[in-house]
Amino acid sequence: MKWKIVHIDETDSTNRWLKDHGEGTMVVATDYQTAGKGCGSNAWESERGKNLTFSMLIHPDGIAAREQFRITEVVSVALCRTLQPYIYNKVEIKWPNDIYVGDRKLCGILIENRLQGNVIVDCIIGIGLNVNQRVFLSDAPNPVSMYQLTGQETDREALLADFLQTFDQEWQNKTNGSEYRELLYRKGKDGLYEDKTGRFVAKLTDVLPDGRLLLVDEEGKEHTYAFKEVSFIIEN
Repeated sequence: MKWKIVHIDETDSTNRWLKDHGEGTMVVATDYQTAGKGCGSNAWESERGKNLTFSMLIHPDGIAAREQFRITEVVSVALCRTLQPYIYNKVEIKWPNDIYVGDRKLCGILIENRLQGNVIVDCIIGIGLNVNQRVFLSDAPNPVSMYQLTGQETDREALLADFLQTFDQEWQNKTNGSEYRELLYRKGKDGLYEDKTGRFVAKLTDVLPDGRLLLVDEEGKEHTYAFKEVSFIIEN
C-alpha cells in the first residue's frame, strides 16, 4: 500500500480524526490522545510523546461483513511479527485483539468498519502501543511497555515504518487464521475465565473463523463466546 502519513501533536482520538479528515490510504499518528480508547468503554493511558498511538485508513477489497475478523487476524499477526525481534519474551495475541507479553498488555487494537450493503468499504484500525513509557499511573491492571521489557528506548518512527511494511506483507499474503491461532495467548493451556454464570477453569482450544472463542471446560464440554461474552481472569 502507498501510505500517506500525517503526524499531529495532539488529538482527542486518531480514529475520530480519520473519520473526519481521512482520505485514500492514510496513517495518522499523534504524540498525545486526549480521549484515546480501547474496545467498548475502555480508556487507554499513554504518556505524551512516549508511545506509538496511530490509526490507519484502508479500503478492503471484497471482504464481506461476515468475514471482518480476517482484518483482526492480519493486524494482530503483523504486530506480533513486528515486535518479536525487539523483545526477548514471546509476543502473543490475547483474543480477540490485544498484544501480550506474558500476562501483561503491550498493545491494544480498535477496529471500526464502514459497510456498504454487506461489504466492508472503509476500515479504520486504531493502535495503541506502549513503547517508551516507564511508569503507568492509571488503574489499568496489567500494562507493560517495550522499555520495561528491554530496558532500552525504541525509535517510534522506525517502529511505525517496520509495522507498516509488515502489515503490507501480511495483507498481500492474506494472512490466514492458522498464523493468528499459532500466536494465541493461553493456547492449549488451562486458564481462569468468567462468563455470565461465574468463574470457571477451561482450556483455550481455538478461535472460529467468525472470531468466536472456543473453550473446553474441566468436564470436557465446549463453550463458544463472542467478544465481551467472556473475560480472561489474570491474577497478578
